[in-house]
Amino acid sequence: MQMPRDSFPTDWSPPPVEFLNKPKKAPPAKKGPLEDLEKDPPDPNQKVELASLEELFWNMASPSQQAGTPEISSGSSQCYINNLDYLLQEKREQALEQEWEQLLQLTHPRLKSSVCDDDDDSDTEAVLMPEHRMLVEKFSVSLQVISPVHPGETVFLPRRHPLPCFLDSSRLKPHSPLEELFLRSSLPEQLSFLHNGLLSNLYLHAADCPQPLLQWLFQLLTWPPETSSRAFGLLWDLSIDGLFRQPDEDMHFWCPSLQEVKEVFSILGAYNPALYPQGPFQHSTRVLESEASLDSQDPPQEVALNIKLNYIYKFLILCLLVRPASYTDASILDLMELLCRAGLDVGLCLLPKTDLQQLLLLLLERIQEWPGKLQPLCCTLSWVSDHHHNLLALVQFFLDVTPRGRQLRSQLSLVIIARMLGQQESLPFSAEKTQLALLSQLLSLMRPSSLRQCLGIETLPSSLGQHSKASAELDYKVCYLCHSLLTLAGVVVSSQDITPNQWGELQLLCMQLDRHISTHIRESPQAMHRTKLKDLATQTYIRWQDLLAHCQPQVVSHNPLDLGGKGSGQSVSGAWQIQQSIHPHCSCWTPKGKGGVGKHDAGWGCLRGPSILIHDPGRGCRREHREACL
Repeated sequence: MQMPRDSFPTDWSPPPVEFLNKPKKAPPAKKGPLEDLEKDPPDPNQKVELASLEELFWNMASPSQQAGTPEISSGSSQCYINNLDYLLQEKREQALEQEWEQLLQLTHPRLKSSVCDDDDDSDTEAVLMPEHRMLVEKFSVSLQVISPVHPGETVFLPRRHPLPCFLDSSRLKPHSPLEELFLRSSLPEQLSFLHNGLLSNLYLHAADCPQPLLQWLFQLLTWPPETSSRAFGLLWDLSIDGLFRQPDEDMHFWCPSLQEVKEVFSILGAYNPALYPQGPFQHSTRVLESEASLDSQDPPQEVALNIKLNYIYKFLILCLLVRPASYTDASILDLMELLCRAGLDVGLCLLPKTDLQQLLLLLLERIQEWPGKLQPLCCTLSWVSDHHHNLLALVQFFLDVTPRGRQLRSQLSLVIIARMLGQQESLPFSAEKTQLALLSQLLSLMRPSSLRQCLGIETLPSSLGQHSKASAELDYKVCYLCHSLLTLAGVVVSSQDITPNQWGELQLLCMQLDRHISTHIRESPQAMHRTKLKDLATQTYIRWQDLLAHCQPQVVSHNPLDLGGKGSGQSVSGAWQIQQSIHPHCSCWTPKGKGGVGKHDAGWGCLRGPSILIHDPGRGCRREHREACL
């Protein structure tokens, strides 16, 4: 039996699409062309109506496309589709509505526009119900976080074109026609000598290199990298070549003076008046025509500034290695202040400072009067910036790889903490009191509630919204300051060589950290800066406890049943007394009295006062004693 096959259409003509068009009357019976001409003669003024683009399109569409096209109702008896003509008409209507609305706003300014811009929407707060506002405030998250990068200081102003640096050739005598041509040339022509390598042929293997040329090359280190790199390479080669050509007993090596270094920083754009007591170095503001070509393919200004500063740092390192006594102690202190201010520039916050750290470490080792200059240097550096995070970054400029570096980091951190807490004048920085004991006095002032008083609470606004914003801003500032101070406290402890004699002081620091800072921080999902401060306090406490475990004094074996009697248990070593010197609940000091440690009449001296209060090991300290210690 043969299966019937599917019928394949042979007629491909499109079906009628009258449902898309307006209803038309039935067409009349077909007449001959002669009858049409006789009844309806052609009118020359009458326009012939052509089929629209829409009709031609739908007449050529396939049946599936026609069936899948939805019918859109316009609210009247007529039907239409969303074509280009309708979109243009809708656009014209919207433009007309906007014109009417603008005209209405000009006539009545108090009326608000129904169509607001995005900026207006962001500035205008929606009116919320009180319960809705409480719900939003409960689950809102503050965008203020403690940044890991210091904010920096504005030290260098950006320059689009370098300042001209002229070679002082008045005292130079040429030894060849090429050198005479170089000395008589203008600055653009002299720069072409540098770029083409002709200066290397003139002075690299000469018996004596003129000092004005070295000074000119040192000033060219402030130009764009294309010029400064060639100037640094030639300056370095000429300096090293002079070392091998001169005898050791009569060696002459040129090092820039402190004033020349300040002039170079001024050319770079430094404007801080604290760097230049005599005023910034004045130059002509005239721009050379050849400078535009040098600036065409330069890196960003921050990267270019970092490259120039690194060239200066590298050459100063070479000078200190060749001539250790090239600078006096006073010049070294001023130079270190200058370098630290320059390192805090806001454009250099995210860039490495390896050369600066090496130069500061080398300058620190070249101080002759040490440690006599330690305290003046710390006091000077503590006023380099007014922001606590910038001062923390300043401490991190000095590496802890040498004994002097560790001493400076520890002492500078203490001075900065005392300055931020307003205790720099009252705190005695003497050798009689250890740095851990001084830190113990400052740690109790780092409590968040105390820092609120230190920052100064201004009169808060009366409105509820402004009051909450001001309170949140103050809370963020307090946590930010406490975070920096606690980091500096960790630097003080990590720079110490903890011995068994300092075990009690470190244990007291751990208890004060937990009592004054950790227990006063209430974490909240709306304030992530509190969580970060709490995390830092926990990590610091763990590190200090680890130091306690490594420096714990050894306990001498004894008979716990006969601590005060005769025999082996009567002799208790000093190390055991150091281990038991602080009571675990009230920070009491070494037990006093003639009786043994286990006696009930043993007295405990409080660190906060001269009075001696009685401690009962069976019942613990009295309540008033514990409150006095807290």
